[in-house]
This record gives sequence, C-alpha cells and structure tokens, in this order.
Amino acid sequence: MLENCLLMAGTDTDVGKTVVSSALIAYWRSFLPMSRLGVIKLLQTGVGDRQWYEQFCDDRTTLSVPIEFDTPVAPPVAAQLENRSIDLGVVWQALQNLRNNHDFVIAESLGSLGSPVTDELVVADLAGEWRLPTVLVVPVRLGSIGQAIAQVSLARERKVNLKGIILSCDTRDSPAKIEDLAPPMMLQRLTQIPVLGVMPYVENLGDRQTLAKIVSGWNIDALFPQVYLNFVKSA
Repeated sequence: MLENCLLMAGTDTDVGKTVVSSALIAYWRSFLPMSRLGVIKLLQTGVGDRQWYEQFCDDRTTLSVPIEFDTPVAPPVAAQLENRSIDLGVVWQALQNLRNNHDFVIAESLGSLGSPVTDELVVADLAGEWRLPTVLVVPVRLGSIGQAIAQVSLARERKVNLKGIILSCDTRDSPAKIEDLAPPMMLQRLTQIPVLGVMPYVENLGDRQTLAKIVSGWNIDALFPQVYLNFVKSA
C-alpha cells in the first residue's frame, strides 16, 4: 500500500477536491516545512487544476500532471476527440516517482470514484488496484447523503481503502446547513465511514495560514497515521 500517498476523490465534479487538497498542502508546508511534498493530478481535461497548483504550490513542492487533454470532458471522450490514447502506465510511473522521492504525496483524482478514466476503468478501479489510501470529499448540498452512500458502496466493491469523509462547504451559508443537508452522524451510520473533518467556505483560497489552521482541526492521525507521527517525532 502507498502509505505515503493520499488520494482525494469526490462524489462528483466541482465538490471541493482541489480546495481540500490545497488545504492539505498548506498544512504540510506550514507545520512540516522541511518535508518533501509531492502533488499530482492524475489526469486533467481542460484548464483548471494544474494552473491553480502552479501558482499555489511553493518551490519546495513538486507538481506532476502526467496526462492532460485540452477538451474539458471525461478522459476517454477527450482522448477520442483528440485522437490520442491514455497510457495509465505513465500515470503510475509519475506517481511512483513522486512517492519514491518525497515524504508524502497528495493525489487528486478527476470527478467522482465512478468517473471513467478509460473505456474500461473508473477512478475507483485505479484507487483499488493501486491500493491508494483515499479520502472522499462530500459537498454540503441537497442529495449529498445519497451520493455519498453510492460512492462508498462503489469503493467497497472495488476494494478501495477509504479512510474517511471530508465535508466540503462551497458557499458562505453551507456551514449552517450541515445538519440539514449532510449530518455527520447520519453519514457515519449509513456508510460506516468516519467523517474526519469539515472544510468551511474560505473566500481567499490563497490564504495558506487559514487553510493550514483548518486542517489542524481535522482527524490528522486518520489522514496520515504513521507518516505524520514520524515527522512529529523528528520535528
């Protein structure tokens, strides 16, 4: 198992995976400044995450985006439209290179666990086959409970090591609606997966100090058990 790697997956597109990943990056850079951190977007279609990470990450953080398509649709569709192929071996090697040369790697998937990566595989297949510890980002929205249950079921079917759920608030009033739209205790009972923290709405995503402080209130031991503890002891 890639113990020094954490995959951020979601229940859908635009649910806050990049925001949560950025918060984790800010935490590592703030509290573990001497650590070697790698960040990878497994595949990207269209413009967005790579461009954000390039401006957000500092020069001590290594960014990798092994496969990119110009067309902002699912990768197998983009590959067909652009007359290209998807070589997952390239993605795996990029992930391995980061893991071998860095203390920790934050990986962001595309879409949801059910999003297609090729004509035969979805994100959950990669997470399961590559044995990637995974966090599920669940937005505080109407319908999120059902989506979370479905995604957890898919994760279990594909043998994904799902470590927990992070609730994501994408509007200012979302935190006040958590108990109505995505109550943590209900999610935990229905999925048997722990809610590890809440990502509140942050107006300035470039405020690394605020992001790091938010993550420090999450269940850090569940997110980075041995790796985190090793760094705390050596800090």
